[in-house]
Amino acid sequence: MVSAAVILSGCGHFDGSEIREAVLTLWALDEAEVNVEIFAPDMEQKNVINHRTGEIADEVRNVLIESARIARGNITPLSVLDVQKFDALFFPGGFGVAKNFSDIATHGSYCAIDPLVKRIIYETVLAKKPIGAICIAPALIVAALRDYFPITVTIGDDPEGLISKLGGKHQVATTTEIVVDTTHKIVSTSAYMRNDRITNIAIGIKKCVQKVLSFCGSPA
Repeated sequence: MVSAAVILSGCGHFDGSEIREAVLTLWALDEAEVNVEIFAPDMEQKNVINHRTGEIADEVRNVLIESARIARGNITPLSVLDVQKFDALFFPGGFGVAKNFSDIATHGSYCAIDPLVKRIIYETVLAKKPIGAICIAPALIVAALRDYFPITVTIGDDPEGLISKLGGKHQVATTTEIVVDTTHKIVSTSAYMRNDRITNIAIGIKKCVQKVLSFCGSPA
């Protein structure tokens, strides 16, 4: 059976993982009968956002504990992830990717990547294992690998040229489409980089999952 690691960055699109993207990824993997393990770093969130008002809340939350909400408690600290034990990795989007895994949200193309996250991405690509990157997560992948490999991805439209500034190549794609970097086995889809229908988000994520699994020997 194919196995996949899904890496979460919290719970809630303003300060963690985009919940719908995370759930749709898990659903598509379950439908494909993939053995899934969910991981998140045991670290403090950059900030906590009131998702009703959009304002910063005077709270401190932990990424692993918040991600456990989506994982229904069945979650493992990212520090123990061994990429050799999995056939593929998936990164749902959400601002947690750009705040907790990196500082893309505040520093753009001059961003730094969390060392643990960067190492896991690098080791996965070096092992020639595929990665599914959703929403803003493709920017994380490009930034993590810019010193090693030029990666082709999509984050939808990218009018500010973030991906090229990070050292990658961007392809415009609709919400239901995917972009495949065959050389490095990176599959990306834009999801909620556009405020599109959840139906279209689901189509794009399912295609992303299916293509990643095809690199693992499963039918596309």
